[in-house]
Amino acid sequence: MQVVVLAAGQGTRMRSALPKVLQPLAGRPMLAHVLGTARTLGASKICVVYGHGGETVREALAAPDLAWALQSPQLGTGHAVQQALPHLDDAQLALVLYGDVPLIGEATLRRLLDATEGDCLGLLTVELDDPTGYGRIVRGADGQVQRIVEHKDATEAERAVREVNTGILAAPAALLRDWLGRLGNDNAQGEYYLTDIIAMAVAAGVPVVATQPDTVVETLGVNNRRQLAELERSYQQSCAERLLDAGVTLADPARIDVRGELTCERDVRIDVNCVFEGNVTLGEGVQIGANCVIRNARIGAGTRIHPYSHIEDTVMGPACVIGPYARTRPGTELGEDVHLGNFVEVKNSRIDNHSKANHLAYVGDADIGQRVNVGAGTITCNYDGANKFRTIIEDDVFIGSDTQLVAPVRVGRGATLGAGTTLSKDAPADQLTVSRAKQITIPGWKRPIKKPK
Repeated sequence: MQVVVLAAGQGTRMRSALPKVLQPLAGRPMLAHVLGTARTLGASKICVVYGHGGETVREALAAPDLAWALQSPQLGTGHAVQQALPHLDDAQLALVLYGDVPLIGEATLRRLLDATEGDCLGLLTVELDDPTGYGRIVRGADGQVQRIVEHKDATEAERAVREVNTGILAAPAALLRDWLGRLGNDNAQGEYYLTDIIAMAVAAGVPVVATQPDTVVETLGVNNRRQLAELERSYQQSCAERLLDAGVTLADPARIDVRGELTCERDVRIDVNCVFEGNVTLGEGVQIGANCVIRNARIGAGTRIHPYSHIEDTVMGPACVIGPYARTRPGTELGEDVHLGNFVEVKNSRIDNHSKANHLAYVGDADIGQRVNVGAGTITCNYDGANKFRTIIEDDVFIGSDTQLVAPVRVGRGATLGAGTTLSKDAPADQLTVSRAKQITIPGWKRPIKKPK
């Protein structure tokens, strides 16, 4: 089985410089959703027919398993599939999908492929309450599909039909090649309609079978921002339902956004307005506070992330306490029972078990041992304007407030740094190190006052 994905449309109603098939849904281009589904089907080849956006589309989604066919000019869906023919193997089945129909499901497509056995043509159809704009399925007296008529070419009686064509079909590539070679453009649009092959199949005695999707939303395409927003909500609703069925507690299922893969163990609780991007795993009993953004992270069991925290490319051990208003940046690794409080930022650093930075601190390019206390206002000065350097803080260190550690520097095990210290040399283990100007009082000093105007 091979797949052709039609992705050449301009999408003028999107009112965007970005090609329509690259418009994001759940954090990924619409076309990426379709390609992902095609890959789950085990397609031997996937050919993307592109046009508007040209190299932008190719560059955004280039992959070794994709073939590309340019459609220029765009003369209809039949003309689009014609461009893919050089890439198709006549001995295999061909499945036609659309780059702007992003939510098509694997189970629905497998059912269509299973129904398309031998020399027959398989159609995916759906019944709509309002079929305006869709091609109607015209059936004979025996109930068999006879042809598809586009809305603009349909009679009043045909427009009353509620069963419509989704555009998704499957057929032996050899038959498809023959039918496409005989297409004409004698219609209101002056285009080569892929749907015209249905009448050709019927005339040739080739059976036409129709299957239906699991849900109507799978077949809906996107032509404007409103439709994109509606599909986004449908996608997020499905994600929320899957999480609820898996035992996750959602404070409000209508206020969660999953833009990637979210995996949750037992008894996870997620408050409102949280965004999950990339691959995120939440361990048993994890609690996520409101308005958090978590991207590409693995969160250990029992960890609590308080509101307004941003977590990116981070691995956290169990029983951590994070935030509120904390930020972990790429390369952060936290051990067990690590505490990061309000307005603490950590980047490319390892913080070991039971260590704490509870207030207003920056930890960058550092290795921090166990049971370390990082005082408020502490920063690691890791960048000299050209290069990054690491700070090493060993176990059981106490760092006083408002301390600057000028990397590269090492703080020995059990050391204490007094508040206000600027450390530019290694601090020995088990000793107090202080770098602080002598306090003085200037007698008779007067505070300046404003001169009268």
